[in-house]
Amino acid sequence: MTLFELYELQPTFNLDKSLVKHQYFLLSRKYHPDFITNGTDDEKNEALEKIALTNKAFKVFSSQDETIKYVLQLRGLLDEEEKYALPNEFLMEMMDLNEQLTDAKMEENQLLIDNCKLTINNYQSSIKHEVENIVSAETIDNFSDSDLLKVKDYYFKKKYLNRILDSIK
Repeated sequence: MTLFELYELQPTFNLDKSLVKHQYFLLSRKYHPDFITNGTDDEKNEALEKIALTNKAFKVFSSQDETIKYVLQLRGLLDEEEKYALPNEFLMEMMDLNEQLTDAKMEENQLLIDNCKLTINNYQSSIKHEVENIVSAETIDNFSDSDLLKVKDYYFKKKYLNRILDSIK
């Protein structure tokens, strides 16, 4: 059973947060061990498994990045500890950006640091725009693996950019 099936949701990257929360509370109430005290051992064990899955799904579905990761894994397009090779052009741009950021930090030049942040935010917007039709769709069922591989590229680029942003703070 997938997490989408458990929550009775269509597979998508763009989940309705209020619906996720609603399903979480319904499933938590249904499978919480405190409500299965009179059940058989098998029923109690099943409830423990379902509540664990319910909690995992809520964590995954609460973050679009985690949902993207889960969907890509579900479709067999991403391994858990995969070392993804980002395009050289992207890496060269990031090397230049990192150099600018290092210089700005060494000079303690807040204006240049803020400019680097803006550049990163603009880059994130740009790469999201490339996959917006996929990540905002109501279901991913109509998309091919090649479409989802574009989302995978976006996912890893975004992670890279977020690490740079985190290093600024």
